[in-house]
Order: sequence, then C-alpha cells, then structure tokens
Amino acid sequence: MGARTKARKRALDLLFESEQRGVNALELLDARVAAPVTPAPLPAYTAELVRGVVGKWSAINEALTTYSRDWPLDRMPGVDRSLLRLAAWELIYNPDVPDAVAISEAVGLARELSTDESPKFVNGLLARIAEIKTTLV
Repeated sequence: MGARTKARKRALDLLFESEQRGVNALELLDARVAAPVTPAPLPAYTAELVRGVVGKWSAINEALTTYSRDWPLDRMPGVDRSLLRLAAWELIYNPDVPDAVAISEAVGLARELSTDESPKFVNGLLARIAEIKTTLV
C-alpha cells in the first residue's frame, strides 16, 4: 500500500470517527497529532485531506447532494459519506491528484470497507463530479 493510500485511509478513519462520535474533525485530528493512538504518526497528507474536507465541507456536501440522484447524504452509509467527501475534495480542490487516481483510490476503499453496492455507487458519483468539477470551483 502506497504512502498516499495509507494517508487516505487514515483520513477516512478520522472523518468517519468524528461523524460517528459527533466531534469536530479538526479537533480529533489535532488530538491524534498530539497523542497518536498508533505507533506510526499521522502522515502529513492525512492532515491535509482532513483540513481540506472540513474547509470545503458545505460546498462538498452540496455537490454530493446535487449529483447523487435520489440518495441524500443522510441515507448513505457513513463510510461512503466520509469517503465521498474525501475523494470529492481531491477531485475538486487538489490539482496534484489526477481524477482517475482519486476515483480509483475511493473505489478501492469502498470495496474494502463498505457494502457490496458501494464501489459502483462511489465510482458513478465521483465520475459525474469529475465531469463537472470546473463548474464547482
């Protein structure tokens, strides 16, 4: 598993945990940086991802809601919600990550961590967002 793949998974874990526990994702991130719960420190890209998602939270949620076709955010599995937010940030706001990479990584995490239907859903929604991302910035 590559360094960025690991960083994405750690960011996903933080975003998912913060939502499930009802705590601020940035406060959780800061707590984990100050007192790591694993032997390996959080990768810098993990912090960049979490900060990026939180910084664009409303715009990301609006894009996901608009293009998810009959699937409001609150009906999606929690893992999918967090994963889609993360990948949408990479697609829309991080020009260093090619669209195909952001989508592929998200689909791989959905395959590993979510429902059987999630990879197809994640792929379709992110492909649509990639198509129209220039209108979202």
